[in-house]
Amino acid sequence: MKAKISVYLLLLICAYSYAQIDQYSYKRELPGITDQWHKVVLPEDIYGKVSPVFSDIRIFGLTESNDTIEASYMLQLKTEKVVGAEVNFELLNTTHNEKGYYFTLEVPTEDSVNQLMLNFKQDNFDWLLSLEGSQNQQEWFKIVDDYRILSIKNTETNYQFTKVTFPETKYRYFRVLIKSKEKPGLSFAKIEFNEAANGSFTKYAVEKSESIEDKKRKLTLVDIGLKAPVPVSSIKINVQNTFDYYRPITISYLSDSVKTEKGWKYQYQQLTSGTLSSFEKNEFVFKSTVLQKLKISIYNQDNAPLTIQKLTAKGYVHELVVRFTEPATYFLAYGNKKATKPNYDIERFASKIPDTLTALNFGKEQLIDQKEVLVSEPLFKNKNWLWAIMAVLIIVLGWFSVKMIKTK
Repeated sequence: MKAKISVYLLLLICAYSYAQIDQYSYKRELPGITDQWHKVVLPEDIYGKVSPVFSDIRIFGLTESNDTIEASYMLQLKTEKVVGAEVNFELLNTTHNEKGYYFTLEVPTEDSVNQLMLNFKQDNFDWLLSLEGSQNQQEWFKIVDDYRILSIKNTETNYQFTKVTFPETKYRYFRVLIKSKEKPGLSFAKIEFNEAANGSFTKYAVEKSESIEDKKRKLTLVDIGLKAPVPVSSIKINVQNTFDYYRPITISYLSDSVKTEKGWKYQYQQLTSGTLSSFEKNEFVFKSTVLQKLKISIYNQDNAPLTIQKLTAKGYVHELVVRFTEPATYFLAYGNKKATKPNYDIERFASKIPDTLTALNFGKEQLIDQKEVLVSEPLFKNKNWLWAIMAVLIIVLGWFSVKMIKTK
């Protein structure tokens, strides 16, 4: 008897495990598994079919004994990694002549540097800067020349650009010349070495771009449409105008839409805000978000609208690091609104994942046959049947009551 119960329980567990894959809408076979660890780069056309938080991605395997197993994975974004180190220095002296004001800095170490951060007491300025380096303060070598730094602060704008970037260099002394008749109130300076490990990006084609001028609110609204929902982490805006500009902007994405009697109602959620400026690259980075439509709001104030020449959207490559423990035919399954994010052990032991992994290719996308859910229907759909049965019951009960009374 116990043996039979054990067999029934095993069959029930296997049936439940196999039913797991039926809870998803799509699957792709993962051929070519040769190692315990592999990586799977998610294809672009998958993002419109999965949860925005990627909670409904699973990797199921079908063994030779027709059992369904689940492989553990960890989702990774191939983001940029910027390693920054502040370098100690000492401000030696401050002098000036007809060219402007000089600030001499000494770096007592042999560390390389590639960035100088400056901060001034003044709120509003527009200066040109030159930076030189020397080993002995006798012979100076030009690093950057006529580098523009700017600060604007009023009731409508609060913008500052005082970061000086230059190629990696190594000098004992640095001399900053600020070409200004007014004495710059240097409150602090910071010398750094920043090293960026490039991330892996995918550029997405902008299928639609339309600019609308809202003269009443002094706004330029740019609607952007991508071909399909994809994870976007940055937008680069190329402006055609050659004159100087600095305009506050906000970048939002279409998060929801509801159809009403008056038409579609669209709800946008802000991704980031900043300043569109002729001094910077105008690449705005934000948290990776799956989206298809964006809206850029450029606040022109009393200035003429800018002409947007080109828009570039890109996002980090998303890949799964997968651990296979048993031989089976594996599938990537996705598309289940009710699925919750899995909790695998490998996320706690990421340091043990090999550095080099072989990428798996995909099979064609297949629709998973959904098991038909039987909905129990009421015994009688027509309410007249219920009234008829109630009438018969009342007549029968009445007849028995009258008969009992006559008997007494």
